[in-house]
Amino acid sequence: MRAYDIIYKKREGFKLSKEEIDFLIQEYTRGQIPDYQMSAWAMAVFFKGMDSEETSHLTMAMAKSGDIIDLSEIRGIKVDKHSSGGVGDTTTLVLAPLVAAAGIPVAKMSGRGLGHTGGTIDKLESIPGFKTELDRRDFINIVNSTGVAVAGQTGNLTPADKKLYSLRDVTATVDSIPLIASSIMSKKIAGGADGIVLDVKTGRGAFMENLEDARKLARAMVEIGRQVQRKTIAVITDMNQPLGYAVGNALEVKEAIDTLGGHGPEDLEELCLTLGANMLVIGEKATDFEEGYNKLKDLIETGKALEKFKEFIKAQKGNPDVVDNKELLPRANNIIAVKANNDGYVQQIDAREIGLTVMSLGGGREKKGDRIDPAVGIVLKKKMGDKVNKDELLAEIHINDTTNSEEVKERVQKAIIIGQEKNKRNKLIYEIIE
Repeated sequence: MRAYDIIYKKREGFKLSKEEIDFLIQEYTRGQIPDYQMSAWAMAVFFKGMDSEETSHLTMAMAKSGDIIDLSEIRGIKVDKHSSGGVGDTTTLVLAPLVAAAGIPVAKMSGRGLGHTGGTIDKLESIPGFKTELDRRDFINIVNSTGVAVAGQTGNLTPADKKLYSLRDVTATVDSIPLIASSIMSKKIAGGADGIVLDVKTGRGAFMENLEDARKLARAMVEIGRQVQRKTIAVITDMNQPLGYAVGNALEVKEAIDTLGGHGPEDLEELCLTLGANMLVIGEKATDFEEGYNKLKDLIETGKALEKFKEFIKAQKGNPDVVDNKELLPRANNIIAVKANNDGYVQQIDAREIGLTVMSLGGGREKKGDRIDPAVGIVLKKKMGDKVNKDELLAEIHINDTTNSEEVKERVQKAIIIGQEKNKRNKLIYEIIE
């Protein structure tokens, strides 16, 4: 078997066999197939596509290229949640303790932020003392004792995907539905999940800006789940403005605490309840969506969700007192007010630009290895559709280095578009695909 023949076959639009895909991924991971040939194959896939069976074979080949985490020692059905990336996306911080309080074991591997989207691990590490590097034994023990653990991804999880993604990033082949779907699902399968709930975001702040592309990606991943015997549900959600009000690591932890206590932003709570209800259905802790939704709502109202968050923090060596005293979280030295220049309605909040601005403050990474400042960020005071008066507060910038503060302020002001007409609010949940 030769890489040349496999590239040629896909270039001509023919379907690849499981054996051909396995060969390609195995040999590329071992370094026997050079980058230039793998780039040619990725470009052939970009133009010719892959059917659901090919995509499933690719997913499993990448999942098996490294460690497959064995979670069989953890009691119950393990349901993972994955977001395709967004701005102010605090869902894992809320969902992990919330569904754990409902009896779903949460054994989650998460990543760090890169670019304009934040990372769950960075957010958790803004809690004083919180430990995200756990060995397998500690990870499993914590889940069995508390119901939830969130750790950084292991070094040898899906190495084929890491190599291939780096290659796609510099060869203009990122935007391929089969390659995106297999990349996401291979990590979830290698992470040991029995079931998966996918939050597929669409809009200006999302990877998939177009709704129809998001729908195609969601369907592709649900089909992969079906092919490889993993219960999978995809929820297509809006990312035309940041989720909630806070963007920035410690600021988002504060907002997660508020949400678990029943005082969080309406959109963040609604999304968490929607994703969580589907997790309960897959995990057989609810017979249908409505039962799952009401169970989770009750856990917030009774304070049990917040107590589980404290337990979760303590189990991973963090300071649980932050739940009752949010001032213990990192705080920026300066807060700059951004005010409206005129009366009107908020017509648009450019989520991508808000995320990039937070990154420029030190709250995100331009490249791997950059240091994160957990205290900085932006707290919005208005959402799309809200009425504003001239000089009314639109946002607060939490900043340490004020060297370019005027430039940052102007950038945030431009990202929040005010017009004279009130636009219809976007739907938060577009579609649920099972």
